[in-house]
Amino acid sequence: MSDEAVFAVSARQRRVFADLLESLDDVQLASPSLCTEWDVRTVAGHLASALTTTMRSFVVLLLQARGNPDRAVERAAHQAAARPVAELVATLRNRADSRFAPPGIGARGPMTDVLVHTADVTVPLGLHFDPAADGVRIALEFVIGRRPPGFTTRRRVHGLRFVDDDTGFAAGEGPQVRGRGIDVLLAACGRPAVLGRLAGDGVPVLATRLTGR
Repeated sequence: MSDEAVFAVSARQRRVFADLLESLDDVQLASPSLCTEWDVRTVAGHLASALTTTMRSFVVLLLQARGNPDRAVERAAHQAAARPVAELVATLRNRADSRFAPPGIGARGPMTDVLVHTADVTVPLGLHFDPAADGVRIALEFVIGRRPPGFTTRRRVHGLRFVDDDTGFAAGEGPQVRGRGIDVLLAACGRPAVLGRLAGDGVPVLATRLTGR
């Protein structure tokens, strides 16, 4: 998939998330997401802040976080989440076509981010989410193949074979972890909540890595 096609998937999914966000009530917004320690509203803040944070403002956040990029991202997410939901929805819609690609990560990073975080919201809320297979496959190739920081780790996916039953994507060597593409992606990105949706002799191995049990 070309970068142009990847940007198109990102834009489409940001609009999907904006529609989802607009439909949620206060209880749902305050519900825990699959993203550790973030509620649904903070996930929304993160996706919106990724479209509005400039290099200059991120440097300020980075300095405030004493050089820790993860803390800087978290600070940006919480700051954005304090804004009215209508503003977050408008940001996601108005800037959906953003072509920003983080250095060293590329266009596939933001695309994967919005796919994973949409599922971070829909899974615990029990809402349907069936993203287009083309984007999920590219996200799987990105996560499993490149093992990018912030998405997964070598220890988590090493020695396992990940199989997407939707598209036939398969990568890695060892016991299998298979299922719907979005569920395989979430598991590879460290979300134990979807393990029960997966099959294969690699699932117990991955479960131990994700839960420590």
